[in-house]
Amino acid sequence: MIILGLTGSIGMGKSTTAEMFSSSGVPVWDADSTVHKIYGKNGSAVQVIETVVPGSTSETGVNRAALKDAISDDPTVLKQIEAIVHPLVAEDRQAFLEAEREKGTALVVLDVSLLFETGHEKLCDYIAVVSVDAKTQRTRVLGRGTMTAVQFETILAKQLPDAEKRTHADFIIETATISSARETVIAILDKLIGPDHA
Repeated sequence: MIILGLTGSIGMGKSTTAEMFSSSGVPVWDADSTVHKIYGKNGSAVQVIETVVPGSTSETGVNRAALKDAISDDPTVLKQIEAIVHPLVAEDRQAFLEAEREKGTALVVLDVSLLFETGHEKLCDYIAVVSVDAKTQRTRVLGRGTMTAVQFETILAKQLPDAEKRTHADFIIETATISSARETVIAILDKLIGPDHA
């Protein structure tokens, strides 16, 4: 089974590109969705996080705002939360990979925003980086209305620069237009599992 790592900085179009792989029949494991799942109602991280940060959860799961405040007040909390969350995410990813191997799946995608930053590129046979020019990236992110320019810059600072990501990529998926991104996705599938994938 081929493991393709899919990554890219914020606003580069990674989620849209992951959906293209998924709609082509390729199983996609999404790191962000997994975190949402374990933070959500009856999620595997909820009880443990409550013991570390009392009052940070409710019957609907982890209260991210309360957790953020606790981390701001005491930066050591972040390390404790990571020590809880990372193994649970790894367990979920491992279960996904084992299940797909058993099915005889030819190709899977690991959709991980911080693929290089967390060393997860080592799990992958190939890496695809989604990319777009900095101006388009900024316009997309700020256009969502979910964060300020300062928050955007803070996130960018934590991510490996796009230019550096591109140097580590086996494939670069330009997402300036949906059609060009889709063409590249099809070309990657042709190369990795043959043209009869559709």
